[in-house]
Order: sequence, then structure tokens, then C-alpha cells
Amino acid sequence: MKHRGRHRRRRRGMALRAVLTGTGLALTAAATLISASQATVTGDPGALKPLTGRADTASPRLQEHLVPAPTLDRLAGSMGRPVGVDAVLRGADRTMRVGAACDAEERATLPLTPAATRSYCWDRADTGDTAWRPASVTTSGDADEDGVWGTHRVVLTGWSHSTTRGPGAERGLARVAFVDFDDPARPVYRWVLLVVPENGGRDYRGLDSRISGMVWYDNKLLVSAGRTGAEALYVYDLDRIQRTTVDEPAIGRVPHGWSAGGYRYVMPAIGSYRFHDGPCGASGPPCPGPLSLDRGTSPDSLVAGERTSASGERRTRLWRYAFSNAPARGGLLATDATGRADAVEVLRTRARAVRGVLSYHRPGTDVSSWYVGTQPKPDGRGGLWRQDTRGAAAAHCGSDASRHCWTDSAGSLSYWQETGEVWSLSDRMLFAVPLARLEKSLD
Repeated sequence: MKHRGRHRRRRRGMALRAVLTGTGLALTAAATLISASQATVTGDPGALKPLTGRADTASPRLQEHLVPAPTLDRLAGSMGRPVGVDAVLRGADRTMRVGAACDAEERATLPLTPAATRSYCWDRADTGDTAWRPASVTTSGDADEDGVWGTHRVVLTGWSHSTTRGPGAERGLARVAFVDFDDPARPVYRWVLLVVPENGGRDYRGLDSRISGMVWYDNKLLVSAGRTGAEALYVYDLDRIQRTTVDEPAIGRVPHGWSAGGYRYVMPAIGSYRFHDGPCGASGPPCPGPLSLDRGTSPDSLVAGERTSASGERRTRLWRYAFSNAPARGGLLATDATGRADAVEVLRTRARAVRGVLSYHRPGTDVSSWYVGTQPKPDGRGGLWRQDTRGAAAAHCGSDASRHCWTDSAGSLSYWQETGEVWSLSDRMLFAVPLARLEKSLD
């Protein structure tokens, strides 16, 4: 693939890695993590429980549904030749503010412990509309193990619009910020609206989904389908981004061309995964929430967490699917001859309201550490727990040694292997924390 070029970029990647490592070592020593075996902690989720029963392992089973190639070709034939990530970044029209340039209210949403070593807030043009909320993040570190896509370092964040507030035409929509991080001192970004082809590629509609989870792997973007409907995941192709041709309020085909409610770019879904046993719900398969990538498995795997409420009795399930190794199926899940994708691992955590999940395999061991970010309580912050099958651990902060030290609006987690950073976001900030510091504090 032309956009990978791994070997040509190795020297540049090593230089940046050295800079970022030095930054990571500056993380405050206040990030002290205490094992749950040493103290009784209110809300301690304890050890993860592997689920091996037939009902538990079959529940997350998915069925793949790919959009027929003639449908995508018809859409491209009418809209014009698809573009890729480079074209979107060249048209970046928003600038992020770095750390100290963010106001106090924005910075107050950052974690207390562990402290972020890098943080950013959004262009002021995007901070006034509170109906749009970010909830998911993935990076070019997920897409390619050297951390670079083409010649760029990129962060993608997924935003969803309220279904009850704001202009009626925007309610329920989903968009992605494509952030160019080639210059970490001045990141710039551009919006891309997520859409779904209709009528055999003769039209499209806006994706109506809460994208609480998102993973960029190879040239595919997988997003969780968090509202009603049969789909569990939607799949997008980063090489099939389309330019709109007219600027009108409508989304889709209009008399004079193609519009997307003011957005310059749209990305049409190229497929979806549906639960084999029907839509998710209280009596059915687990509704997917956060997603992340685990490169420590063979093959690489997609990690998912169940979306549950803080007040409900349902315990959260965590599970993973293997990615396909077939050259023609880059970025898609491994399936059998019928298009079925089975979970290769299913676990249960006693944590509730999980909004971020990350699985990490320590080099040289078979131990899988799961980082679980939980939704804040009404009067405080969320927590970030590290769990495995032996127990749980969490940061503590403040004079009362609280374990609620994470953000006040927990978002998804993404590990950038090449830089050693975990990326996450609150509803106001995008930030990074070195994973090495978390690991060292738990040893």
C-alpha cells in the first residue's frame, strides 16, 4: 500500500519517539496507583471474570454485511473520484489550542491523576454548540504500527449530536474530526460527516448513531452503532472519502448535486456488522460502547465494552474479535465462510457505566491488562481502573484518597504504540498520558 511506507519513515519516527519519551518522563509522581488487594475501595470492580458458557460466548456473535461494490461505484461515479486522508488534512480549516491556551473551565475536565502530559482544546468555532459531544478517539498509531499514515500523524475523534436539542436537521448525526498532528504545537483539523449509502448508491443519509467507540485499522474505520437498529458496528473506508458539490442544508442528493448540511466532505459506510441474534438490548446481545485496538494479540484484535448505565444492575461485559489476516480484507474482522465473526474472548467486570476500554499485553508475558474508564458520578469525576483476572487497581487523589481521579466526562481510550501514549478525551479536551507511567506505578 502506497500510504504506509514504513521503512522510509523509521528514522523520523525514532527521533519523535525520543522527544515524546522525554515528555512522558515528566509525568507527575502524584500518579500513585494502589492495588485493590491492599485496601478496600468503594466501587472496586475487583477481578475480571472470564465467561465461557455457550450463551455468553455466542451473544456477541456478529454477521458481516458489506455494501455491494456497484453501489459504492455508482455513488463515486456521480460525486466524483474519492479522496483520502491527505486531501482532508490539506483542507483543514480549524486550529486546536494547546494546553495553557485553553480556559480554566476546559482544563478542569482533564484527569487529576494521572496528569496529562499533552492536552488540547478545540477551535472556538466548535465550542459554542453543546449539542455536539466528542466521545471516541483513534489515531494513525492504530492504523499503522509505525504511527504514520502516508506522511502524516493523525488523530481522529468521533462526535455525536444530541437527539433532543439543537437544529432538527442535525439531531442524531455523527461526524469525525481529522486532526493533523504533524506539528504538535499547532494541530489543525477538518470535519467529515459520516453517511450511509441508500437506493443502490443513488443517494445517502446521515448516520444516526452515537459513536462512543471508534478504531482506525489499516484503511478502515470501525465505529460503534450506539442507538436503535440492528447494526452493532459500521465500517468506513479512509480511501473512499467524497467531496460534496453544493452547500445546502439537506444531506444527500439535491437537484444541483450532492450536499451534506454544510460539510465539505462525507464518508459513506462500506459495510456493517449486525448481532447474529438480533438487536442489542436488556434481553439480547450486549450493546457496544467503547472500542479499542490491541496489537498484543495474534492476530491484532478489536476490543469492545458493553454500554451499561451507572444505576442499572447489569454487569458490563468486555470482549474481543480477531482482525482478518487476508490481504483482500485489510481492516475487516476475521469471519467464517458465512460471514460470521465470533468473539475470541468474553469477560465480565463489576464496573458500571464503562465509557473507555483498553486491553494491553505486557511484552514478554501472557498477561492482559484491561484499562476501564467509568462515567463520573453526579457530584464528581470518573475512575480509571486497571483490571485483570487477579484483581483491580486505580489511581488515588485528594486528601480523601478518592479513586475518582479521571475526567469528569470519560471518553474512549486509544494506545499509540509507537509513542507509548494513551489518548483519551473529555467533553472539552483531547489529551495524552504515557502508558509506561501507569505500568510502572502498578508494579
